[in-house]
Amino acid sequence: MSTWYERGVFYHMYPLGMTGAPKHNDPAKAAGRFKELFQWIPHIKSLGCNAIYIGPLFESTSHGYDTRDYKLVDRRLGDNQAFKDFVKQCHDSGIKVVVDGVFNHTGREFFAFKDIQEKKWDSPYRDWYRGVSFDWQSPCGDSFGYEAWQGHFELPCLNLPNPEVRSYLFDVIRFWVDEFDIDGIRLDCANVLDFNFMKEMRSVTSGMKDDFWLMGEVIHGDYSRWVNQEMLHSVTNYELHKSLYSGFNDHNFFEIAHNVRRLEAIGRQLYTFVDNHDEDRIASKLVLKEHLFPIYLCLFTLPGIPSIYYGGEWGVEGKRSNTSDEALRPAFSMDQADELHCELTDFLSAMGRIHDGNQEFHGGRYQELLLTNRQYAFARHGEGSVIITAANNDDNEAELDIPVPIQASEAVSLLEEDTILPITGGKVHVKLKGNRGAVLKIKGDK
Repeated sequence: MSTWYERGVFYHMYPLGMTGAPKHNDPAKAAGRFKELFQWIPHIKSLGCNAIYIGPLFESTSHGYDTRDYKLVDRRLGDNQAFKDFVKQCHDSGIKVVVDGVFNHTGREFFAFKDIQEKKWDSPYRDWYRGVSFDWQSPCGDSFGYEAWQGHFELPCLNLPNPEVRSYLFDVIRFWVDEFDIDGIRLDCANVLDFNFMKEMRSVTSGMKDDFWLMGEVIHGDYSRWVNQEMLHSVTNYELHKSLYSGFNDHNFFEIAHNVRRLEAIGRQLYTFVDNHDEDRIASKLVLKEHLFPIYLCLFTLPGIPSIYYGGEWGVEGKRSNTSDEALRPAFSMDQADELHCELTDFLSAMGRIHDGNQEFHGGRYQELLLTNRQYAFARHGEGSVIITAANNDDNEAELDIPVPIQASEAVSLLEEDTILPITGGKVHVKLKGNRGAVLKIKGDK
């Protein structure tokens, strides 16, 4: 039996952006923006998504990653009860909830950092941060220096090897599980987190809730260093992300297929995406907008746990500037959903249902079947069945004879449910429209 995350189709929410919350957090009382987020739940369900990654979520000063208080929901969104209600409503709708765990650094308004500012070397928290030294002053005017994330001194780095820090953060996670009933954590900056910290987190959280999921933000490196039985269940598959958009832009399916082959050993567990809150929108990255359809076709059917970033279902565009990510995190209201609804929305809904309803995609073995620069076909294996995906990145129609890896007499098109294609001589003949594709279910002959 597969776990919920192996069956997962994620919807990625950046709540401060999508609700149009103020850029700086200084209201005296909690706002009521969860009312807006509640309205997204039926829409998310309609897309075939069964999990949400939402974050950053906890009390912070500005962009959400400069945490003030790990046990308070950001007051620009609402209070703890509102988020608790949100999670319950998601669970009632069959949707799991994963939150951001920003454990590499805090903001400067976090209690431990403020205590060092006040008491200096007499603070019991002076070892909670990396590189604290009273021999130099930070650029922010503190009487001490410290390590900061990528030189951003508003983000002092926590000293994760310190047992007191680890104990505090594990207590935070336990609070999130007990108070909000979350189902997993996405670890911000997992590529630079202490490995022993993540190993201990895996051990501690496995006893908090069945199938509690840990996913890390990792951009470069050997993903198997993070994804294994001792540490994380998954990481962000930036390698596939890069090969998808460049492979389509260059009409080069070889780049995508090479990446999938290289990652096949762990690829079924990786979190896959075509855009997120840190990357330009895929609709802005693609040279041809028509490639939105086959690129999402690949996202939903290749090995991995697929994710839609809010607005992606409407083909929203957006590019980051040298100084701001705001264009990637726009405000939307569900009142706009009908107006924004398009052919891509319906396509993603269909792909979400197909992924959810077919166990071949829930960890099934990948097999490459056909590969040219502009056409690509592959199988995902189930028990006594396979699903074949065929994608065309050419403007013109393509006809393919695709080898079928099991003994069978017919294939059913899952995007055109009334269409049955014969299998002759061990191959299935398909016609693919320009910049489109097909998903074929094949049950083996008994």
